[in-house]
Amino acid sequence: MRDVTLILGDGSCFRGKSFGYEKPVAGEVVFNTAMTGYPESLTDPSYAGQLMTLTYPLVGNYGVPLFSIESNGLATFMESEKIHAEALIVSDYSQEYSHWNATESLANWLKREHVPGITGIDTRELTKVLREHGVMSGRIVFDDRPEEAKEIPSYEGINSEDT
Repeated sequence: MRDVTLILGDGSCFRGKSFGYEKPVAGEVVFNTAMTGYPESLTDPSYAGQLMTLTYPLVGNYGVPLFSIESNGLATFMESEKIHAEALIVSDYSQEYSHWNATESLANWLKREHVPGITGIDTRELTKVLREHGVMSGRIVFDDRPEEAKEIPSYEGINSEDT
């Protein structure tokens, strides 16, 4: 796990460790207060281009199920066939997982889908900032490669997207 920093549009910084795919990204920082269901949330197309913060303190402990389609044509445990969120921000990522339906860890799934994750962030404080000031843009940068921050395209907001 490498040291990473989440930099908000107002200049606030939150430091953590990477898990998942390692690449710098930018997007709209949002939060989700669900206690479970990160596979469903991450694959929800409404989170496209967003850096999803999960407020529940422990994430990853039940792994990720295999993608499957029911007879009605809908995904069984996910909202779509791929992760739409730009990144995942959590307080405490569990490397160990256990669930009868899990086929891989959350970190491995994020790597396979090229989605970065950050753990060790005070998601309560981050959510408080977002709640008080509204959603804002953010960037995830790797501390050992600060020059990459200049290469991340700025996030113009969801209203500039053709959804």
